Amino acid sequence: MSGPVEIRSFVRVRGRRRRTWSDRYVTLLSLGLLVVLVAPLIGRAVSALPGDVDPARAGAGLALIALLLAGSLALARVVGPVGVSAADAAWLVLSPLPRRGVLARTLLVLVVACAVGGAALGLALLSALGGPDALALRLLASVVLGMSWTLGGMATAVLAQASQPWDGRLTAVLASLVVVAVAVAVMGTGPGQGVLSGIASAPLAAWTAVASVSAAVAAGLAGRAWAAVARIPARAILDASTRAGLVADAFVVMDPGSLTWIAEDAHWRSRVLRSRAWPARLRGAAAVAWLDWRRLARRPGLLALAAATTVLPALAARAGGGTAGALIVLAAGALTVAATGAAGARRDAGDAALARLFGAGPRALLASRAVLPALLGGSWSTLALAGLDIVAPGGPFWLLGGLCAALAAGALRMARRRPVEHAMPVMDTPFGSVPLGPVLWALAGADLAVLGCLPALMAFAGGVTGPLLAAQAVWGAAVLAAYCAVPRRA
Repeated sequence: MSGPVEIRSFVRVRGRRRRTWSDRYVTLLSLGLLVVLVAPLIGRAVSALPGDVDPARAGAGLALIALLLAGSLALARVVGPVGVSAADAAWLVLSPLPRRGVLARTLLVLVVACAVGGAALGLALLSALGGPDALALRLLASVVLGMSWTLGGMATAVLAQASQPWDGRLTAVLASLVVVAVAVAVMGTGPGQGVLSGIASAPLAAWTAVASVSAAVAAGLAGRAWAAVARIPARAILDASTRAGLVADAFVVMDPGSLTWIAEDAHWRSRVLRSRAWPARLRGAAAVAWLDWRRLARRPGLLALAAATTVLPALAARAGGGTAGALIVLAAGALTVAATGAAGARRDAGDAALARLFGAGPRALLASRAVLPALLGGSWSTLALAGLDIVAPGGPFWLLGGLCAALAAGALRMARRRPVEHAMPVMDTPFGSVPLGPVLWALAGADLAVLGCLPALMAFAGGVTGPLLAAQAVWGAAVLAAYCAVPRRA
């Protein structure tokens, strides 16, 4: 095999099976079922679109859309986004075949994902701004806008994977989206409400012009990305393929917990750490727990990101999510931020050799490990609840944030849980068969956090009172102390 023609012929003959009529039938039937299932949902979403313009809702909705775009672009930048299967990465990427032909299937998948995500983004855009007139035409313009943004963002991510200058431009785009999110969120609560009202009630011609310009820019970026695919470095494709393969394996074996180890290893593998003397005053469990503090201090960007996400519950409440949506975002965010300080507990559960070398007992070690998650979760909850108090006044809910010490117990339980137990039985429910292994794995940690925050949940239902604050302080500390007093054997 001396040239691309021979290799392409070998792949066509040996590596592919001819599609039969049954294959085409199954494909068309699957697409038909997908349309039947999704069409009613889209119809209900379109019928629920607001007809009037609410500046506060528009500001919060636009801020959430900007943050969603920023998060999606950041994820695409980390993942690749252009990658292939393990077999193609091991052979076809390094072969003399044209790079575009090897990556054609991946690029098609990216285009389909951009189309679907852009349509959902356009629907969310119109839901935030409202449709005072010509709802069908505004919906079409919004969908074109959403698809243009997602396609342009994905093309920029592909260009960033191909060249370093474009990676810097992608970083600038991410920073700009965050600034835009903050600006529109402030405009929705201040003197900028008139600007948002003008944007929402702009004539249809203006929407059409903006959608046309966005589509032209996205098409230009997509053309440049298609040209850059031919010269994208093989190392970038191989790295992205490795990451995608690890994520696919984790979901195939239904063990999402392994993604945490993969992310940690990928972060520290490229770092060169300076050697420093161990603090002489730290001994036993405090010395082992000190590593978590040092780890967090070496990643200030993680702290900045956690601080920036405190506005999400308030934005969710103002964008139409209501109290239930804001509480879900609040609980998920607080538990996630608390879990960022529990990496040491996850390492102890896998290998407790370091703790044994320092002579740290299991109870003292777990108690020392709980300080950082409690501080992170409490601080994040306080700031997030303060934002909710501003958006929806109803009581000093921010006082509850520092009292939810049980968040640390939930974070430690999440960090110390075992992989998914697939040998557990399947439970029959009205919604179908549900495997208990993944369900119990997902609930581990969240159940303990909810149990320790029951007085706070009662305060959200009936108002903040002095007895409820005292009950939350005592009950949260009791749940955390009980979890640390009965440590789980590694």
